[in-house]
Amino acid sequence: MAEKKFMTVKFDDYKPLRDVVYETLREAILRQVIRPGERMMENKLADEMGVSRTPVREAIRQLELEGFVIMVPRKGAYVAEISLTDIQEVYEIRTALEVLASGLAAERATTEEIEDMERCLVREAEVLETEDILKTVEADVDLHELVYQASRNARLMGLLNMLREQIYRMRVVSTSLPGRKAKSLSFHKELVEAIGRRDAARAEEIAALHMQHAEQSMLLHFQNFLQNDRGGKEPMN
Repeated sequence: MAEKKFMTVKFDDYKPLRDVVYETLREAILRQVIRPGERMMENKLADEMGVSRTPVREAIRQLELEGFVIMVPRKGAYVAEISLTDIQEVYEIRTALEVLASGLAAERATTEEIEDMERCLVREAEVLETEDILKTVEADVDLHELVYQASRNARLMGLLNMLREQIYRMRVVSTSLPGRKAKSLSFHKELVEAIGRRDAARAEEIAALHMQHAEQSMLLHFQNFLQNDRGGKEPMN
């Protein structure tokens, strides 16, 4: 009998089952327990998680809306692959928004918000050596969210929220690459220092460098993946 990928879903009195199943599948995709390009079969997933097909179907639909899953006509649901175009387009947009948010945060952040950023840096340093990539990613997300909030620009935050899931998935890949966690923390420290000095120009510069390094790491990983696992063919999406 094939080894199961999931533990039985733990029921939560405060969450609908569909939400628990969605969170389980989303984490499995992020951790690459279910790998890019792999088919998501409702019956198999339901059996492995000990639930009916209905919450699995609902979870897959939600994952499709968020870009984690693609539906192929007459074939079914597959985990979406990250393409070269995805990386370039997301980072083009994200870089512009991060630079703007960082500059505005340097001008508008309160003393309390800057202190929150500094505390967040401490938490990020504490999980630096952890083997749990998602914990490191959550610390990264927390820092950036504080910068966004300090920008005092609701529309800017709305645009970033539209890209949230795509950015999150790329963060997981990028953070898992050798040297990225330490480099990211270094950029974050410099960014918070610039915001604390109210140096908008420097904050924008650091944000741009941070995004440039993240994108370059993703592109290098993508190219190596193609050469090693796909014989030079770009993933289908």
